[in-house]
Amino acid sequence: MHCQENAIHYCTWGLIVGGFLYLLQQMNEHTAYGRYVNTKSPGIMVPAKAGWFIQESPSFLVPVLFFLTTESLPGIGKHVLLWTFCFHYFQRTFVFSMLTKGRPSPLYIVVCATIFCSINGYLQGHYMLHCTQYHSEWHRDARFITGLLIFFTGMAINIHSDYILRNLRKPGEVSYKIPRGGMFELVSGANFFGEIIEWCGYAVACWSFPAFSFALFTICSIGPRAYHHHRYYLEKFKDYPKSRKAVIPFLL
Repeated sequence: MHCQENAIHYCTWGLIVGGFLYLLQQMNEHTAYGRYVNTKSPGIMVPAKAGWFIQESPSFLVPVLFFLTTESLPGIGKHVLLWTFCFHYFQRTFVFSMLTKGRPSPLYIVVCATIFCSINGYLQGHYMLHCTQYHSEWHRDARFITGLLIFFTGMAINIHSDYILRNLRKPGEVSYKIPRGGMFELVSGANFFGEIIEWCGYAVACWSFPAFSFALFTICSIGPRAYHHHRYYLEKFKDYPKSRKAVIPFLL
């Protein structure tokens, strides 16, 4: 398959423009997910486990499909970067979705997320396999090594933070509690911070515009969620640690 330059160009700029628009929208209202979902409102609701599985799976399956239908195998650098991307979404699709204890999501949210993951899976997978060119020693490049170290650090933070959130409440409890431990001692949105770090690291390792656009979209889309969570905790808990920031330790 040849590089579809126009499609890559429009998808990349679509992520950048869409990210900024999503950021502006979230400045005025909450996205209907998690604690901000009104489960009594009319409309079809999708159970949390099914919703996460459905919406995350295209970001894993589309790049894998590209790989299986590519005649010439990529070099070591491309191999590692492609499977690094897929590793995150394997975890989100087949592990996180089965463990989550989240609330049901509105069908339209799941549909929108599925469309996004399909487009991004196409963008990252197709560009990596059929468009970008790395020199044969890219896997030894400082950007590649540094970026992957940042990525896996962020992934560890993200997974550990999700573990803390899942185990906040005992069986039968429904009230929200203050998350403690790990990066939650520094920021209210530790899970979001971890994912932002992941994709910023991936952008450094890839050193490509499409990877950068995804990192920027991630910041614009889940950064505000961390801020909303932070404000929620401050309003709900009088003893909430005042030293914590929303998403960036010591800064924001």
